[in-house]
Amino acid sequence: MHFSIPETETRAGDGGAAYVAYNIHVNGVLHCRVRYSQLLGLHEQLRKEYGANVVPAFPPKKIFTLTPAEVEQRREQLEKYMQAVRQDPTLGGSETFNSFLRKAQQAVASKLDLPDDLVGYFSLFLVRETKDGAFSFVRKLQEFELPYVSVTSLHNPEFRIILRKSYWDSSYDDDVMEHRVGLNLLYAQTVSDIEHGWILVNKEQHRQLKSLQEKVSKKEFIRLAQTLKYYGYLKFDPCVTDFPEKGCHVVVSAGNNELNFQVRLPSEQMKEGSFKVTRMRCWRVTSSVPMSNGPSGSSPGKSEVKLELAFEYLMSKDRLQWVTITSPQAIMLSICLQSMVDELMVKKSGGSIRKMFRRRVNGALRRSDSQQAVKSPPLLDSPDASREPMAKLSSKLTSVSLRGISHSSSANDVGANDFHGNYAFEGIGDEDL
Repeated sequence: MHFSIPETETRAGDGGAAYVAYNIHVNGVLHCRVRYSQLLGLHEQLRKEYGANVVPAFPPKKIFTLTPAEVEQRREQLEKYMQAVRQDPTLGGSETFNSFLRKAQQAVASKLDLPDDLVGYFSLFLVRETKDGAFSFVRKLQEFELPYVSVTSLHNPEFRIILRKSYWDSSYDDDVMEHRVGLNLLYAQTVSDIEHGWILVNKEQHRQLKSLQEKVSKKEFIRLAQTLKYYGYLKFDPCVTDFPEKGCHVVVSAGNNELNFQVRLPSEQMKEGSFKVTRMRCWRVTSSVPMSNGPSGSSPGKSEVKLELAFEYLMSKDRLQWVTITSPQAIMLSICLQSMVDELMVKKSGGSIRKMFRRRVNGALRRSDSQQAVKSPPLLDSPDASREPMAKLSSKLTSVSLRGISHSSSANDVGANDFHGNYAFEGIGDEDL
């Protein structure tokens, strides 16, 4: 990541006194505004932890009010200081430096009185609200992003920031519900998901939920919701897929370590099935701009960029197949997959979600979320049916099939080759998940 301080602002403090704010940009995007004293505090903490010989020189204090020329000189010096700290492997990857940059996003949590231990359980999302009250996910905010600037820079009242839980395993709900604010946030999200139809509820379940809501029994309400289909899933806008055949319209939901497909076939028949992230060998996001059919010299900027998420999936023993989703939300889908992988790996190693949060922050300093999504590394080497590791993994497979969706919710198998195979990470089998 590239750090810069391209500008300063004169702002009024709590007591009305003016001060100079330094706008820190990361990869060209404004992430936070800080005072000289805040950066000085960071510098002193780094010196205390790593020694004066390791930490670069810091611009000295001034006794008198700075002139415009001196402000500009300090801006340049602070920019060089931040770049030097970032480029140092020890300092740039330190928890002290990371936590300093995190404060912009954590300010939202502090306003809600959310304890530090629960900050990693939630994330901020940029969404676009529709006229009917529903909303569409645009992207997940980066760890150091300034939420207010992100939404106001779009100059469109349809965009807003929402706070949602950032984990997939519902067993982590217990940690969140131990604290009053965490319980309220989780309850509000669950109610919203039910109202938007993201969680499927029949009449009897709706009656029970309504009764618990009237009693203000929030924990019991969430416990019941946890048993319902699609609890904890993120639902994406309708898009297009090439599975089970090209040109199929699909609604994709992400949750429970899988991508759920509700597909409308060209024959208008509806089918449903799920792709487990533990069966995905790798995935990639690609973008392309369609060739303009207009007259020569027309502006290429008028063509919309087409985004595609493609993942390689083990459909049956030793048979991998690429599945493609064409959607403006492809990067967001990829980030969901990556966070599922991170969570599974942390859980497998006996770690905690708080460790995963720190790992995400450290990773964000090395590359942006979009870069991480587009360049997700393969989870295994290229498949070879003759190799022993693949044979061992294949022995753990269980078969799943694409099911027909009927009004009675009955499951009808389609073809034996339509939607088969579940795939495990190297070292993680179904019994581990």
